Amino acid sequence: MEYTGIFDTHAHYDDARFDEDRDAVLGALPGHGVSLVMDPACSLDSIDASIGLSNRYGFVYSAAGVHPEAAEEDAHGDWIKKVEEACSNRKVRAVGEIGLDYHYDIPKELQKMVFEEQIKLSLDVDLPVIVHDREAHGDTMELLEKYRPKGIMHCYSGSAEMVKELVKLGFYIGFTGSVTFKNASKLLLAAEAVPEDRLLLETDCPYMAPVPYRGQRCDSTMITATAQRLAEIRGTDAQSIIDDARRNGCRVYGIETGERE
Repeated sequence: MEYTGIFDTHAHYDDARFDEDRDAVLGALPGHGVSLVMDPACSLDSIDASIGLSNRYGFVYSAAGVHPEAAEEDAHGDWIKKVEEACSNRKVRAVGEIGLDYHYDIPKELQKMVFEEQIKLSLDVDLPVIVHDREAHGDTMELLEKYRPKGIMHCYSGSAEMVKELVKLGFYIGFTGSVTFKNASKLLLAAEAVPEDRLLLETDCPYMAPVPYRGQRCDSTMITATAQRLAEIRGTDAQSIIDDARRNGCRVYGIETGERE
């Protein structure tokens, strides 16, 4: 079945794994039903690359931010000013990808400082945050509850109970191909708990390829497998999931109908 109106709300086409065929992949997406893509930066260096893609492709939008894995390298001097300056670009629609990642040996206090500064920036520039939360649910929620930014919990990995707390904060919840994995039972319960007006679809490409594409480089065309799995557990059809997710993505990122160039 062919699907239309797909919004991949989190994709990294500035990643080196697309260096050989980036323009070919992006140019083909509209022919596969992909109408919108959000490409968040993960470091100061990747901000320009992300914005560059959004300038070349009308259906691509950008976000500016420093990922926790880049905190040690980037959080020096006037780093936050560089993020702020990028946020003035009309194609930048969020502060991200930012957050906490306690899986890796990166100083937690540094991560929290970088995350907190960018949350405060998001409030100053009136943009949503795109939050990365890996093995850091408690500290992530503490900062979100303290500042109450608007935003997206990207590549959701928490519980159904945490979904309810995030929704109370006004957050949207993004699901990747991980919902198709064999060990996804807890995640599927969380996906069931998300209201239809807060659900987002994303690939996190080139990572997180869904079944049956595991092991391959992921791209936005594979998002339909995620939509199909979510439709199964939510008792609806994949196109309805895609339509709801597109409306939600446009709402949180402030993208108006007919805005694309």
